Amino acid sequence: MGANTLKTALFLTVLTLLFMTVGGLLGGSSGMMLAFVLAFGMNMFSYWFSDKIVLKMYKAKEISETEAPELYNIVKRLTIKGDLPMPKVYVIQSPNPNAFATGRNPEHAAVAVTTGILKLLDNSELEGVLGHELAHVKGRDILIGTIAATFAGAIMMLANMAKWAMIFGGFRDNDNRNPLGMIGVIVAMVLAPIAAMLVQMAISRSREYIADQRGATLSGNPLALASALEKISYGVKKAPLNANQATAHMFIMNPLSGKKNMANLFSTHPPVEERIRRLNKQAKGL
Repeated sequence: MGANTLKTALFLTVLTLLFMTVGGLLGGSSGMMLAFVLAFGMNMFSYWFSDKIVLKMYKAKEISETEAPELYNIVKRLTIKGDLPMPKVYVIQSPNPNAFATGRNPEHAAVAVTTGILKLLDNSELEGVLGHELAHVKGRDILIGTIAATFAGAIMMLANMAKWAMIFGGFRDNDNRNPLGMIGVIVAMVLAPIAAMLVQMAISRSREYIADQRGATLSGNPLALASALEKISYGVKKAPLNANQATAHMFIMNPLSGKKNMANLFSTHPPVEERIRRLNKQAKGL
């Protein structure tokens, strides 16, 4: 098991423990269960219909082998090598050079690329990018992201429930029984959602590192993927995609602007320089 896989497991454990602790303190057992059920329901709907929702959002068009033989055959070759079912292949009309994978499992997967990335990359670089996306499919990263989003969403719901309970006096009766006290509850309401979001973002970044490593192994050329990431980073800055913030984590690189966030802790993607450094190191190992 790799270091990033262990990190993912650790972060999910931390998120679970944070939910249980905050849930017990802010909402009690009944409030905790209600928040979890609501968050689970919303995220499972998104998980089950993720392919249809996201592809429709970006007006992606499914293509056949005859319409785009090079693209289709690269995906086909990688799926055979990776022992994966053949996913549906989509193209999005956008100058933003990007790609993403979606679908609830490998049997219902889809990969989508923009026209911008098809123009920007050569075949070996494109193969590295598609290997990265298929690594997400094989690693069931949509499911892992849904689990993380469920716990993070439940914690945010608990904080909102506590806020409204405080406004309407719901905490007065329980104030003596709550070990945090009123000040502690307020602090937990503010800090718990931030902590949950930080852990959720850390999980997303760890899965990107894993997909880079596994995708480079699948394509057989870490340097090509490193070159692709460098080109994509530059291309995204020139042509940002009018993307939904909620789906930005799905792309191989944040499509919104390409600018660095105020802090990497709040980013869904690792710094591109670090991704390239790791891929160069992987190439030396090969």
